[in-house]
Amino acid sequence: MAGARAAIRYAKAVLSLATDRNKAEAVNNDMKLMAKTIAENIELGDMLNNAVIKSETKKATLLAIFPNLNEISTNLFDVLISNKRVNILNDIAIHYSILFDVLNGKQVAKVTTAIPMTKELEAKVLAKVKELTNKEVKLESIIDETILGGFILRVGDKQYNASVSDKLNKLKREFTLN
Repeated sequence: MAGARAAIRYAKAVLSLATDRNKAEAVNNDMKLMAKTIAENIELGDMLNNAVIKSETKKATLLAIFPNLNEISTNLFDVLISNKRVNILNDIAIHYSILFDVLNGKQVAKVTTAIPMTKELEAKVLAKVKELTNKEVKLESIIDETILGGFILRVGDKQYNASVSDKLNKLKREFTLN
């Protein structure tokens, strides 16, 4: 929990600095690249979390993996290493992108369905979410066969569950209470 709070604080500080220098979008691209790379490479995440590996080795590895980052992003490595917080780099990158999107009025809507959505349905859902939130929305589609049918829509901290499995669970609870 403390690591998550620290990651948010670092992400806010980096976003503030990047915004002041008009580099917020370039840094956001760096953060997305870092988050994707760390998520796809378990060994990299393990190396960043390993207390035995020296800080200089971690920094050299990060600079070798990410040679073309913005100066603000590479300076973040120095700050994290000097504060012995390089293990939260992935969380910082994720939170930075979220904060950047919020700052720019963008939001991600996650739609979970049992089968892939058609392009027409995706366009309708996107239009409805955009109408409800008054923000630019990016739709992220997730397929989960366990919901049986219907959909689950999550926008920010709000969720609308119209799945068949949810309706069946409600019926089950109703019958067990009576």
